[in-house]
Amino acid sequence: MAEGRREQPHPLLSLPPASKRPCLRPAPRGPGPGPGHGSGLPSSRYRSPESLLDCAAKAVAEKWAFERVEERFERIPEPVQRRIVYWSFPRNEKEICMYSSFQCRVAVGTGDGLPFRRGIRLLETGCVENVLQVGFHLSGTVTEPATSSEPEVTHKVAISFDRCKITSVTCGCGNRDIFYCAHVVALSLYRIRKPEQVKLRLPISETLFQMNRDQLQKLVQYLITAHHTEVLPTAQKLADEILSSNSEINQVHGAPDPTAGASIDDDNCWHLDEDQVREQVKQFLSQGGYYGSGKQLNSMFAKVREMLRMRDSNGARMLTLITEQFMADPRLSLWRQQGTGMTDKCRQLWDELGALWVCVVLNPHCKSEEKSSWLRQLKKWGDMDVCPLEDGNYGSELPNITNALPQKLLQRGVTSTTNLEGWVGHPLDPIGCLFTTLTETCRTLCSYIRTGPPVYHHVPVWGSPDGGESYLTLALEVALMGMGQQRIMPEGLYAQDKVCRNEEQIVVKLQELELDDLLVQTLRKQAIQLLEAGPFSGLGEVIHRESVPMHTFAKYLFSALLPHDADLAYKLALRAMRLPVLESSAGSGDVGHPHHGISIVPSRYPRWFTLGHLESQQCELASTMLTAAKGDMLRLRTVLEAIQKNIHSSSLIFKLAQDAFKIATPADNPPDITLLNVALELGLQVMRMTLSTLNWRRREMVRWLVTCATEVGLRALVSILQSWYTLFTPTEATSIVAATVMSHNTILRLSLDYPQREELASCARTLALQCAMKDPQNCALSALTLCEKDHIAFETAYQIVIDAASTGMTYSQLFTIARYMEHRGYPLRSFKLASLAMTHLNLAYNQDTHPAINDVLWACALSHSLGKNELAAIIPLVVKSVHCATVLSDILRRCTMTAPGLAGIPGRRNSGKLMSTDKAPLRQLLDATISAYINTTHSRLTHISPRHYGEFIEFLSKARETFLLAQDGHIQFAQFIDNLKQIYKGKKKLMMLVRERFG
Repeated sequence: MAEGRREQPHPLLSLPPASKRPCLRPAPRGPGPGPGHGSGLPSSRYRSPESLLDCAAKAVAEKWAFERVEERFERIPEPVQRRIVYWSFPRNEKEICMYSSFQCRVAVGTGDGLPFRRGIRLLETGCVENVLQVGFHLSGTVTEPATSSEPEVTHKVAISFDRCKITSVTCGCGNRDIFYCAHVVALSLYRIRKPEQVKLRLPISETLFQMNRDQLQKLVQYLITAHHTEVLPTAQKLADEILSSNSEINQVHGAPDPTAGASIDDDNCWHLDEDQVREQVKQFLSQGGYYGSGKQLNSMFAKVREMLRMRDSNGARMLTLITEQFMADPRLSLWRQQGTGMTDKCRQLWDELGALWVCVVLNPHCKSEEKSSWLRQLKKWGDMDVCPLEDGNYGSELPNITNALPQKLLQRGVTSTTNLEGWVGHPLDPIGCLFTTLTETCRTLCSYIRTGPPVYHHVPVWGSPDGGESYLTLALEVALMGMGQQRIMPEGLYAQDKVCRNEEQIVVKLQELELDDLLVQTLRKQAIQLLEAGPFSGLGEVIHRESVPMHTFAKYLFSALLPHDADLAYKLALRAMRLPVLESSAGSGDVGHPHHGISIVPSRYPRWFTLGHLESQQCELASTMLTAAKGDMLRLRTVLEAIQKNIHSSSLIFKLAQDAFKIATPADNPPDITLLNVALELGLQVMRMTLSTLNWRRREMVRWLVTCATEVGLRALVSILQSWYTLFTPTEATSIVAATVMSHNTILRLSLDYPQREELASCARTLALQCAMKDPQNCALSALTLCEKDHIAFETAYQIVIDAASTGMTYSQLFTIARYMEHRGYPLRSFKLASLAMTHLNLAYNQDTHPAINDVLWACALSHSLGKNELAAIIPLVVKSVHCATVLSDILRRCTMTAPGLAGIPGRRNSGKLMSTDKAPLRQLLDATISAYINTTHSRLTHISPRHYGEFIEFLSKARETFLLAQDGHIQFAQFIDNLKQIYKGKKKLMMLVRERFG
């Protein structure tokens, strides 16, 4: 069989990929019957040890191409051939799962729509039939059961394999995907789980060799008869070629056998549909991160990692295909032309791409020629204009990703890093890679086939001096040393964001470890070393001003250490609270503005773009400590002093106060007064920080503080009322604080007795009067309201308003207070305030929609209702302040409709007579109204347009009504119209309308 094996088949005989090599004749058969057709594992209850034949056949089947076996030995007994063929099929279901699912672990009850789970269901429900293995070729039928919408369908499935790897698959379902369909999975698992039920034959060339001429002719004729429509043209063509002595087919020794296994020169790798990989990556990239495409690409990256972990050569092959499509992404050219950076999602995908190439190039099992090939490819990509830079942007001096990889990975001896670079957030992710490597060694088998976090067990390190060291403790030490390393914040938004994300990723991995005594011991030892490690530790006593903060790391350490060593946990977390980049520049005021990180360090380059995130992590650490210290006054006080020293954002301190308040007041338990006091103290600090700065949440903060003080008790409320000027603006103190404190709900909530209510009310009234003195414009009305029940305080507040009316208050404020006074039953005081308001008002001729008009009408109505004297007093003020003719005529009409003095002031006599417009005080108002109409008419005629002519005529009609109120009004109006005709005779059309209406 070894003769002519390396000859290439005739082009006419080119078959699917399963046709590996030509076969001339089989090797002579040796003695012995050998296993039967279904030979596999023994079916007896007690499995006997494997025979030496099986042990040898398993090793050969996994490592050697069958052609090499045939070349190596002249005679291969049939039983040996059978066992090699038998053991050449994949034996591990995990490998089938890897090529039929994005997920690395597929547990029972999850991912039921995945091909792997569907394939298991098809196998377990008896849908796999007619399974036959001929040499290195497996075939069978898989039936999809009928559904409500689809009939039952049977698919023919064919699988070729070599050296325990599936090399090609064909299924009648027409599946076009990266992964195997459920039918291929079902047939593969049938062969793995039920090998004894599979009919096994040697390669077809062996069977043909056993036949004589008549048998061969009969075989061919029956084959053609059974499939004449498909194979007859090909059979005739081949027959013509064979009968022709000069044909090319007769120049080749042997004939191809699709069941004879791989040749020596064939790559030994699992079947991977490269076209589908390219197509799917291209499709995901075209979606620009929408519709879950980023998730799909990350799943493909995870699949590459899984292949690399299993030392599958398709890992690098698939990564190369993905990278080619990334480099062909049309958005790269667009971003380069525009000089803009790629989106965050794209940066993360490129990061993962680079990290995977790191894994590929650092693989100790790869050959030198493979490494050289990857180096050439990486350099080729790096020379392309569109290749993004290492930080994901264009126009930077940084090397691009593919150029950086060869420099960092493929040059020996360059392995050290400095504190300026840092291990966490490094492009090569050394901490994450090393941690994963060490923990993978300790991972239990069951964690691969179940949901939830992975389960680890200790695997001792061989040769460790004390014998107590395991790979799991080493993994923990690596993570703690890397996270605790003092390092300078890198340049640029993306690099800083990468540091934060890398920290969070490592913490997530650490949280998956279930801490036993050995790990707790390691944790304590490392924590102590970090505290005492000096400048190399980010938790040392002294750190650089621009050192990366340790808040995220310290939060994990605090939570992990607290149950085992509370003192160490608090010592470590309290030290980690610092944020030096702010401490050296922050003043006593609030620096809680969203962009304050840039303004605080104006000379700093690079700027701390992630400062907001870092401050939020600092806040989370503080909140964790406050929660844990509930009920312990000494620890709470210590944590509070940490917070007050190191947190400079009012918004974050307010969040801490809210968190503490929420924890201190559980719904079904009494409040914790110690934590409540901490919440109140933090709230008071927020009030002081934001008192002189703008903060859009200020009203919310003030209301919350009153609520918190109410929960603490009476003394807390009295305290904030007495020290209001250090906490609140006058407006806040009167309209929010005092009003809430004096509300009925607060009195009921505190269950106050009469002396306590009086004490609280006295403090509120004192506050109200102080605020009214300081800011009468905004606080006078609130002060009057708060002082209603105390005569002396009310009179004092009223006098403050009167004193401030002439200088510091607007007409609208005075009108509002005047209406309040009328409502409270003080009409004369209301009149006085309304008169003062009128002195501040100026209403022009064209302001007929001014918001103060209603107040003016109300003030005149009030004066009219009080009597003739009050009306006579306010009309001169109206005439002086109001120049709008329509408003004046409205006031005049109202004053003539009823008699003055209807309010019925005690001690006054009402005559009940209507007032005349010919006598004071209405005569003055009438003259002013007529004068306003005349002036307004001339003003309107200066710039009037034809479309306003009709409106102007109606205006003159109202003016005539006012003129006629005077004794000689008709004469005055006629003279007025004549003057208009003379002055504006050029406006012929308008004057014609005037003559038509008024003569």
